Amino acid sequence: MLKRFFALAAALVVVGTLGVAEARTRRGDRIEQLPANSRILIMQPDVQLSILTAAGVPEPREDWSIAGRNNLARSLEATVTREQHVASALDPQTAMEGRTGQIIRLHDAVGGAILYDRVLKLPTLRDHPQWTLGEGVQELATAYSADYALFVVARGSYASGARTAAAIVGFVAGVYIPMGGQQVFASLVNLHTGEIVWFGVENANGSDMREVLGASAVVAKLLADAPL
Repeated sequence: MLKRFFALAAALVVVGTLGVAEARTRRGDRIEQLPANSRILIMQPDVQLSILTAAGVPEPREDWSIAGRNNLARSLEATVTREQHVASALDPQTAMEGRTGQIIRLHDAVGGAILYDRVLKLPTLRDHPQWTLGEGVQELATAYSADYALFVVARGSYASGARTAAAIVGFVAGVYIPMGGQQVFASLVNLHTGEIVWFGVENANGSDMREVLGASAVVAKLLADAPL
């Protein structure tokens, strides 16, 4: 779990390899609004948050991660419903089991690859490529009577009190000390074809997803241009 945390955190901040199973591209497709009353399965948000110590070392905080996950899930469901679609959600206790868990982990990898492409703008993947999770996601369409799945992944850190104090001292001395940061990305997947029809990424700094209102603000920014 810890290894997975740092791997995806790195993807959100720096960017790395692009070899991902079943990820491929196509060009020239337009993003169109979803039909009214589309059935959207809200996948359990994958949220991992940490505290940034005085030494600058991120230490995972399970309580923060759970709070962020639950707050984002509720806000996502409310947003989908408000846009006149039919929302359903996975049971958080069983979300990572079996085939569903495999699909969630595949999305983490593909989403990381899209981030690499967005940042590096690799010449072989330019011109608005389209990605897919593969036809295996049709199992979700059948099992949950859904047309689309909405995946959300969040990674980040919040400064500890000691880190904040060090930053104040550093500011006076003219030394910049990073205070942590949070980023969130989302994918809307057509469960009949496996295609990722929309992808968005947002800097969540300034909106604390550990709080209900903060999570709502993050979701509002993240889905602002989603074809809902």
